Amino acid sequence: MDELEKLKLENEQLKKMNGVKSDLISISAHQLRTSLSALKWILKMFIDEDLGKLSTEQGSFVRKAYNSNERMIALVNDLLLLNHTEDTTIPYKFEKIDILNLIEQTVFEFSGETSKKEVELILLKPEIQLPPINCDEKMIRVVLQNLIENAIKYSSQKDRVFVSLKQSDANVEISVHDTGIGIDEKDKDQIFLKFFRAPNAIEKDVVGSGLGLFTTKNIVERHGG
Repeated sequence: MDELEKLKLENEQLKKMNGVKSDLISISAHQLRTSLSALKWILKMFIDEDLGKLSTEQGSFVRKAYNSNERMIALVNDLLLLNHTEDTTIPYKFEKIDILNLIEQTVFEFSGETSKKEVELILLKPEIQLPPINCDEKMIRVVLQNLIENAIKYSSQKDRVFVSLKQSDANVEISVHDTGIGIDEKDKDQIFLKFFRAPNAIEKDVVGSGLGLFTTKNIVERHGG
C-alpha cells in the first residue's frame, strides 16, 4: 500500500469515527430533550394548578424547577445545533427566500418575551425592496434567534433592541443592536470562542452554554458571510 492509499484509508476511518460520534451526540441529546420536555409539561400542570391548589412557597419552588428545566432544554438544543454546525459533511439546503419576511416572523416570535421583560424590540425596515437571498432558511433563522435572544437576555427594563437590514453591494447586511450591558473591549476578540462567556454576561445571567455565538459564527461562515 503506497502512502496516498494509506492516507485515503485513514481519512475514511476518521470520517466513520466522526460519524459515529455525531450520531451518538444526536441520539443522546434527542432522548434527553424528550425527557426534559415531558417534565416541562408536568411542571406546567402544577404551575397552572391543574392538579390542585399550591401554597405560595410550593408555587415558588415549582416555578424555579420549571425555569431550570427550560434552561436545560435550551442547553440540549445548543448541543444539537453545535453538532450540526461543526459537522461540515452535513449539507445546507440553499434556496432563494424573502429575508425581510423571515426577519419579521422571527421578531414576532419574541413579542411575548419582550412584553414581559418590558424591552422594546424594534424592526427597522429598508427603504427599498431587497432582492431574494440564497440561504438555508432554517439555519439563518437560528442565527437571527440567537442574536435577538442574546440582545433581550442581556437587556434590562426599558432597554431597546434594534433589528435592521440593508443592501450592501451584492449582499444583504443584517444588524442586531441593543442598549443592554454591552461587551467589554477586552472580551470582544473572545466572544466567538466555544464555551466563552464574558464576566458581565455571567453576572447578568449565570446560566448559559457559551455556544450561541460560536454556532452563529459557524453558520454565517458556511453562508460566506
